[in-house]
Amino acid sequence: MKQLLTVIFTTACLYAQAQTIREARQVSGRVASLGVTGDTADVVTHTRGGVALVGGGGDVPGAFRWMIDRSGGGNVVVIRASSNYLYNRTIDSLGKVASVETLLIDSREVADNPAVARVIRNAEMLFISGGDQSNYMNFWRGTATAEAINYLLNEKKVPVGGTSAGCAVLTGMYYSGENGSATAEALQNPYTDLVTLYNNDFLRPPFLHNVISDQHYVARKRQGRHMAFLARIITDWKVFPRGIAPDERTAVCIDEKGAARVFGEGKAYFLITGPRHAPEQCAPGKPVQWSGNRMAVSVYELQGAAGGNGYFSVADFNPAKAKGGKWYYWWVENGNLKERAK
Repeated sequence: MKQLLTVIFTTACLYAQAQTIREARQVSGRVASLGVTGDTADVVTHTRGGVALVGGGGDVPGAFRWMIDRSGGGNVVVIRASSNYLYNRTIDSLGKVASVETLLIDSREVADNPAVARVIRNAEMLFISGGDQSNYMNFWRGTATAEAINYLLNEKKVPVGGTSAGCAVLTGMYYSGENGSATAEALQNPYTDLVTLYNNDFLRPPFLHNVISDQHYVARKRQGRHMAFLARIITDWKVFPRGIAPDERTAVCIDEKGAARVFGEGKAYFLITGPRHAPEQCAPGKPVQWSGNRMAVSVYELQGAAGGNGYFSVADFNPAKAKGGKWYYWWVENGNLKERAK
């Protein structure tokens, strides 16, 4: 009897799982599609815009749930430029959606295909996978795919997220990594060939025009290179930028009003520069000197949580509105990053 009950219980669990997690399938004739879960017929749902900046190194279920909720349960599209990994099962298991489809957009020809652009434009939620952001820049920038993503961000106003490389291109200013991965050594020479920066020539997410992100932040010790990026932007473009940097398995979710919360296991950082504390030295072949009386950059640290934590106003980066975290000052002495509590 006990064995029979075990079999019945196991069968019921498997049936319930099958009902909630639908397997991806290939659909003949769908350009660039790696697989579809659910019904891709175009639906109309009530959506709310937002951007999810995910730091890579693992999924953040809370961020996916946040995006699914804002999608109204519509069609979800995942885009990538390499690999055949599918997020379909993961996303489909975390909330009720009409469909999830993954597209492999690995050339400019595919990126300019009207059928591919149409699938993206019909989405109620878009997620850009990890990989190599230079591929996204080289394959998608200036194409129908980029136009479709910007349409979702600014006209249709649906949630758009990206992890790792996908996060890197979801700010107006971005680091391409096309010559290899820069490290904290960039503070010793901010004009090394590894520091390749671009200014609002690709995607146009709301509130992030003068923001540059970084990812895998604490795990890969990227604070130093991020400071080098900020110093270069100030020096070359005469703009005082902001930074957003989620660590691994952590996401900064920014709603349609520019209010951010942090989801996941790690921490996220919000960096503020200003004209009172410009770099004293940022030049080819020389270490960065950026003291500003040991107050060069104000940094807000927020710990993530499964259901979201804290508050930061990305709409204006107003320090007075920040809640739930800790403030620091970061500065650079002779190419070495320093910090202290504010």
